[in-house]
Amino acid sequence: MSVDIRAWSLLLPLVGLGMGSPALAADRALLIGIGSYHNLPPKLFLHGPKNDLVAMEGLLAGILGFDRSAIRVLKDGQATRATILSSVEEWLIAGTEPGDRAYLYYSGHGLQVADIDGDEADGLDEALAPFDVVAGTKDWDGAVTDDDLDAILDRLKGRAVTLVIDACHSDTISRSLSGEVSAGIDGARFLARPEAKPVEQALTRGLRIDLGVVDKPGRAKESGIAAWSASAPYQVAWDDVRLPIERRHGVFTEAYVAGQVGASADANANGLTSNAELFEYVAAQSAAFCASQQKCETLDPQFETKAQNLGASAVVPVQAGTEAPARYQPVAADGAAPTSYQVANAVDAVGDIVGKADAGDVRISIDRPTTMKAGDVFKLTVASKVAGSLILLDVGANGAATQIFPNEFAQKITPLAANVPLTLPDEYYGFDFEASGEGESAFVALVVSDAVDLADVAPKTRGLKIELSARETLSEIVSRLQQAWTDDLDKRGIRWSVGTLRYHVE
Repeated sequence: MSVDIRAWSLLLPLVGLGMGSPALAADRALLIGIGSYHNLPPKLFLHGPKNDLVAMEGLLAGILGFDRSAIRVLKDGQATRATILSSVEEWLIAGTEPGDRAYLYYSGHGLQVADIDGDEADGLDEALAPFDVVAGTKDWDGAVTDDDLDAILDRLKGRAVTLVIDACHSDTISRSLSGEVSAGIDGARFLARPEAKPVEQALTRGLRIDLGVVDKPGRAKESGIAAWSASAPYQVAWDDVRLPIERRHGVFTEAYVAGQVGASADANANGLTSNAELFEYVAAQSAAFCASQQKCETLDPQFETKAQNLGASAVVPVQAGTEAPARYQPVAADGAAPTSYQVANAVDAVGDIVGKADAGDVRISIDRPTTMKAGDVFKLTVASKVAGSLILLDVGANGAATQIFPNEFAQKITPLAANVPLTLPDEYYGFDFEASGEGESAFVALVVSDAVDLADVAPKTRGLKIELSARETLSEIVSRLQQAWTDDLDKRGIRWSVGTLRYHVE
């Protein structure tokens, strides 16, 4: 028996993420930034939103190709609840049609209010704080809730929607902050409920801005929305308090903009910054900020979209009006104009989908030169610096993939021990791996240190002869690994590493 190294093409149409194409007349963006609030004391004001608005307007009008006339900005006193909702209605909804780009950005305080319609397991709706939000006896009045956002997003169906929220929504913060949050923490983008008291549990659930809420996970996958948020449900989003007050900005917004300008987020240096690479860059910058601050325990930005969009470009790597090089493929849905690109070669696209740089934490080797002839027999060895479950894929340049491990023939499918090599096939298999086909391919090893259930995207019983779409399979796995780890009190991002090895068959 051999493991065929095949190449076949299955390119899925991706929904554009509202990024990079020349602005159409109906493309619209609404930017909301609130630092000072009409009914809040100055100690709860934020200094970063005014600078966030400048940065985001520059990003949209520059590299993302929006005409400045297509960008509406609501700042401080302009951003009342009534004005926000009316602007969404007539500017974003009525002003666009299916196929257009609609971009909604918010920088300011997040909060929670009592759930009215019973759709929240914790009894609280996540919300944004408009300029005129006011503290009632037991709750906030006049907030823009996640139910409001759900209704808005439902009416934007068919558009290429990007939702970016630089705020946080967790009502109960960790013990170290809960006693201070009501009084205001410098730079924290969260308003505690008026009746908030220190909590007993260490950490708790809140909101991941997907298409509303974590208890409606299917909705993000059913839509074309790309939804970004500054922190995970249980965390605080921050102004960058390392800077002087007048120069402050949101930690998330600064990284989000910087990752799309220049090549700093292009982890595999192939000239295309993908959404997955942008996410990993923003996550790394957020973690670096948090490590420098005593009151910031963890900070994990969130990104929700269709899994197949991870490898698509966050920024189009060609100038408007020019033809894309052959190594890029335009991406569009339902016959609409392209709003994103992807690398045509599936092997080159691996890094774009994974997003992480190959840092040497997972090492793959074969027992012969990496240039082989068809029929050559070989063994693979994988070793990881950190223990974890292994998923090993063989990716061909034209889009085919084989799941090498786990597989139906392995007698023991156990996690890798740290720095203990695993060789495939072992003596239990009764057959060899044999190279076939022609051209360049790559082995991709993902080592997952947390007990994440990946049975539906990488089943242990999958046969070695089953042909997979490399982009689809890898995207589904990585999409799952980007989510927050919330199965114990150690709330954080899922821990996983990647290693790759390219080889050539003559």
